[in-house]
Amino acid sequence: MGIECQGDFIKVNNEVYPCTVSLAMDLVGGKWKVVILYHLKNAAKRYSELRKELPGITEMTLSLQLKQLEEDGLILRQVYGEKPPIKVVYSLTGLGQSFTPVLDAILAWGNQIALEKGEFGSHAAASSERTKKDHSLA
Repeated sequence: MGIECQGDFIKVNNEVYPCTVSLAMDLVGGKWKVVILYHLKNAAKRYSELRKELPGITEMTLSLQLKQLEEDGLILRQVYGEKPPIKVVYSLTGLGQSFTPVLDAILAWGNQIALEKGEFGSHAAASSERTKKDHSLA
């Protein structure tokens, strides 16, 4: 019997979950959380570095996702300096680092799909293709 079957629910930080998968997905679910964790996997980064590495994310979404990841204990936000311009650096916590085997598995799976079904190109080419598609729908 798995740990998720030891009761009718799991309660963590006053949140109730029907199973451990639901708990895990609450922490890392969504389009951007896993991607942010991946980009912090090997090194701490400033907000501006993350922004450059994630061109498809809006500033508001990045800020919100970073805040949620911090609140859930997956990343650490360190502020250096007391007056502007201050330096803010994000890094994985121990809990965030414990997720790296999952990140590696997701990366391997994504690479396999890309090699079997996709093609690699430049970001500019992808943007151009999206623009052509959007204009053809109009």
